[in-house]
Amino acid sequence: MSLLAVEDLSVEFRTRRGTARVLDRVGLAIERGQTLGVVGESGCGKSVTALAIMRLIASPPGRITGGRVRFDGRDLLSLSEDEMRRVRGNRISMIFQEPMTSLNPAYTVGDQIAESVRLHQGLSRRDAMDRAAQMLDAVGIPDPARRVHEYPHQFSGGMRQRVMIGMALACQPDLLVADEPTTALDVTVQAQIFDLIAELRQPSGERTGTAVMLITHDMGAVAEMTDLVAVMYAGHVVESGPVADVLREPLHPYTRGLIACAPGARTVAPGQLLDEIPGTVPSLVERGAGCLFAERCAHVQPRCRAELPPHTQPAPGRTVMCWLHAP
Repeated sequence: MSLLAVEDLSVEFRTRRGTARVLDRVGLAIERGQTLGVVGESGCGKSVTALAIMRLIASPPGRITGGRVRFDGRDLLSLSEDEMRRVRGNRISMIFQEPMTSLNPAYTVGDQIAESVRLHQGLSRRDAMDRAAQMLDAVGIPDPARRVHEYPHQFSGGMRQRVMIGMALACQPDLLVADEPTTALDVTVQAQIFDLIAELRQPSGERTGTAVMLITHDMGAVAEMTDLVAVMYAGHVVESGPVADVLREPLHPYTRGLIACAPGARTVAPGQLLDEIPGTVPSLVERGAGCLFAERCAHVQPRCRAELPPHTQPAPGRTVMCWLHAP
């Protein structure tokens, strides 16, 4: 049984222009100790998927309209808010995109890490602060016994992101959801953060490694960091499977486009333009009847504009949502 199994998850947001179907029957699965990369353009639904799993969709204007989110056999969407609080931050933790807006500037980083430990594990204030210092040390922040008493503004962007990771790991979660964890960080710090997340997957003592859901637009990070990949476009998972198979033989035209756009995908001569996917993401309010990628696809057929393609399994462990691979 998968640690996390997302089945037919759908989310809508009410806007002035109408109802936007931001997620449409999304399906994902992660085993214990695995890393799943969720990749796609901005606005494709990656972050909304993470927020829906955590039951953090703001209502209004958003709402989960269907599906199931099974975590260790329990449907998170059926839990009461009190039951969900015991899961959130304890067994499932999340690293948000911008650490400065996620950390409270009025409290020390130690107090903020310790709060989660005291709430979920019942430690005393002193023991919780000791755990906070241990977590700062674990994520590579020097002199943790002193810095645990400092405030977020006294840390650099990379250090604040490390604090967020330490906070997320303080209760030793089974699943870590990392939403663009290296946004706005320089490449050296990005590499350090990715190395740190990779270490979490390693089994320790009696514990299996932490499962990781890595949300990113960086195909290089997906290739290096993940076991599985799910490619999202306009609220759909258009392709998924083992990362090596998907990168070696992408099936969906959108996946091929993402790989071709990645830096290093091919040698570019001086003055030569990088590859790009033509067009823009369609409106999620005024959805047509067919494939949402049809207007940008080089392989479009009349059927593509008339009918939404089904999810098919062309090979074990792989899914694709494209008429080119339909039975």
